[in-house]
Amino acid sequence: MEFDLITIFPHVLDSYLNESILKRAQKKKLIKIKFHDPRAFAVGRHKTVDDRPFGGGPGMLMKIEPLYKTLKKIKRQKKARVILFDPAGIQFSQAKAKEFSRLNQLVMIAGRYEGVDNRIEKFIDEKISIGSYVLSGGELPAAVVIEAVSRLLPGVLGNRESLKEETYSEELKIINLKLKINQKE
Repeated sequence: MEFDLITIFPHVLDSYLNESILKRAQKKKLIKIKFHDPRAFAVGRHKTVDDRPFGGGPGMLMKIEPLYKTLKKIKRQKKARVILFDPAGIQFSQAKAKEFSRLNQLVMIAGRYEGVDNRIEKFIDEKISIGSYVLSGGELPAAVVIEAVSRLLPGVLGNRESLKEETYSEELKIINLKLKINQKE
């Protein structure tokens, strides 16, 4: 599976994504993680990727132009999805991780500042949140999604059976339900 992360800080996750399970998965070519910096498509001497909101208001927004050009540059595979991290998005869950694990490619946009120009919505499939709080950017949510999805891919974990006993596995829910029923009898 290929993970493409669009971020203005392409090295911020290097250490985390190149350790332990994710490192082994990359070495085995089970996953590929690519970073894309929209500054490469920004214009001007300073390669600015942010601007004031058109309607006014506090803070800055990420510009649409560099993001659009970055998205356009990424080669899309069959069974790909483009997501934007947003605190108001769909809550990321184990079920969503399982859904994403069936894809060939997940393109993720890590916003910064006060968010992203709303015109980006024409080019994404969905907004994803990892919780009801605000972070400075989408890089940490991307790391969460990459790890949660990667663990579900065949060959990534040493023992695939361990997935069955995890807190959010369907098998464990059934076992716990049977235990509760037996305790009541």
